[in-house]
Amino acid sequence: MYESDVGLLAPGRAGSPAETATGDSAFLQAMLDAEAALTRAQSVCGLAPAEAGRAVTAAADASRFDARDVALRARASGNPVTPLVFDLVAAVEEDVRPYVHRGASSQDILDTAVMLVAARALAPVLDDLARSAEAVARLALAHRNTPMAGRTLTQHAVPTTFGLKAAGWRALILDSRDRLSAVRESLPAQLGGAAGTLAAFNTFTPIDEAEVAADDGRGLTVLQAFANELGLAEPLLPWLSLRTPIADLAGALAFTAGALGKLAADVLTLSRTEIGEVTEGKGGGSSTMPHKANPVRATLIAAAARRAPGLAATLYGSLAAEDERPAGSWHAEWEPLRELLRLVGGAAYDAAELTDGLRVVPYAMRENLQLTDGLIVSERLAAVFAERIGRKRAKEVLVSAAARARAETTDLADVLGDVLDEEPELAGLDLSDLAEPARYTGCAGALTDRALDRR
Repeated sequence: MYESDVGLLAPGRAGSPAETATGDSAFLQAMLDAEAALTRAQSVCGLAPAEAGRAVTAAADASRFDARDVALRARASGNPVTPLVFDLVAAVEEDVRPYVHRGASSQDILDTAVMLVAARALAPVLDDLARSAEAVARLALAHRNTPMAGRTLTQHAVPTTFGLKAAGWRALILDSRDRLSAVRESLPAQLGGAAGTLAAFNTFTPIDEAEVAADDGRGLTVLQAFANELGLAEPLLPWLSLRTPIADLAGALAFTAGALGKLAADVLTLSRTEIGEVTEGKGGGSSTMPHKANPVRATLIAAAARRAPGLAATLYGSLAAEDERPAGSWHAEWEPLRELLRLVGGAAYDAAELTDGLRVVPYAMRENLQLTDGLIVSERLAAVFAERIGRKRAKEVLVSAAARARAETTDLADVLGDVLDEEPELAGLDLSDLAEPARYTGCAGALTDRALDRR
């Protein structure tokens, strides 16, 4: 008999806070929390005895229920709430049973549980993003003026600084933080009843007529109390087939995966043996090659970034939900949303470790700047030359000089020394200064400062 999924093929989330926060036990507890909050909310609104709320809350402990058994019985109804309600009813005294799950649909409970799980899973993600933002801010500040080759379309372009690159990583991390924070604060409870009208609550007999809303307002009062009990936002409307909360969550999670994926992609490129400009603090070993120190954290983040868009697409697809409660599109959300939470949670956890231990190798950056023998500053030379001999002639001179430098495998400045003798208008230019890559980083330092001003 094989064990349940223990993360054997998911090292990115194995052992991370997200794994615990999104496990079957976590979802089971969230469903029970929703059920308990529903009974308490009706107690607050005078539609159920206070003792009922306390009794259901006491019974709503996931350790008292068998998640596997609930899962197997869920095949009959298509969702896990139906068998769980049966078990919860059996777990309370006879006089409390009428107040369990009263007025709600299975979708109300499961949607609310998903929001609870998301809120709980995002807390450590936001903490990890904060750690990463602090770590890359330190890197950006320390390497504000550390020159390195800027690369476009895989090739050396013009010089930049590592500080600016790290500042860019931080900007994306903070963008992710802002999006996830906003989504987390807006995660709503779900309560609509059978078809989103809250009708059942208007029919319940109040415990004390003087303490409850009028018949047509009881459902709204329960909805507000339900959200308050859970610490979730009160929705304007029941969203049984209005899936904005799921789509917003999917979008923020997918963005975060991609933002961290950008950081990982840069680290993977810059840590290549032949580049060697950064290394992970704790590289991973190989089963066959003793010398290997693989960038494992960046690799796992990159894997998450590649999977996240597809999962988000499934969740966006569920927006096209028919009727007042949909068949299939709602059910299609559960697994991809959990996997998306796990992927992003694992990626944020790995990113915090990666950025905290990332080692920067300035001398390798300096050496790599010289790989094109000065061609990396051709843009600067073109601009300076154009002011003296015109744009067309400047381009001709530099194209010819660059071709000769490549053919003779010599430095561009050496070739241009001969050119200056043939072009009187260029006399007096200091080629040693103009051809120095470290002196052509533009506003990189100022841009880094500007980015680090963001809190």
